[in-house]
Amino acid sequence: MNMKKGLLIVYSGVSGVGKGTILAKLMPMEELNLAYSVSMTTRKPREGEVEGVNYFFVDKKRFMEAVRNGELLEHARFVENDYGTPKDYVEKMRNEGKNVILEIEIRGAKQVLEKCPDALSIYIVPPSIEELERRLRERSTEDEQTIMKRVSKAKKELKEIDFYEHIVCNDDLDKAVEEVRQIILNEMNK
Repeated sequence: MNMKKGLLIVYSGVSGVGKGTILAKLMPMEELNLAYSVSMTTRKPREGEVEGVNYFFVDKKRFMEAVRNGELLEHARFVENDYGTPKDYVEKMRNEGKNVILEIEIRGAKQVLEKCPDALSIYIVPPSIEELERRLRERSTEDEQTIMKRVSKAKKELKEIDFYEHIVCNDDLDKAVEEVRQIILNEMNK
């Protein structure tokens, strides 16, 4: 029996929009058969993040080695840290029939979509920049300067999202989760 290769799902949104919260609700849904693509990063772990589950945390030297060796499907620098998607991990999961979700920022998404134009792309937007700023402050993980960098970055990024196939507004969490779920199911049934 031939197993159908899994989807490659490019999943993005501005920092603080609730991407992780939506994803946490989607991951246990068995009908979606999702596998989370663990990214490599030079960022320090946040409280509760686990090596090999949330990210592969590496130093700058190891990250640059991965770039030089072509080990990453995409890579980008964001708020003074590097992020990248390990190619082998993604292909292994897709070949097992899993729908692999890449939670990546916009520059990385463009790289992936250039290499894999058949990938499904979804971008999560906030209801407003003001609401986004409120959410960033509420999570209390960063200083004021970093919050303002993220808000500034979000304003610029929201002007560049027209290449995404699907745009979902996270105004109501349950509604946003259901919308993303339906997008994935529709693509699976093609």
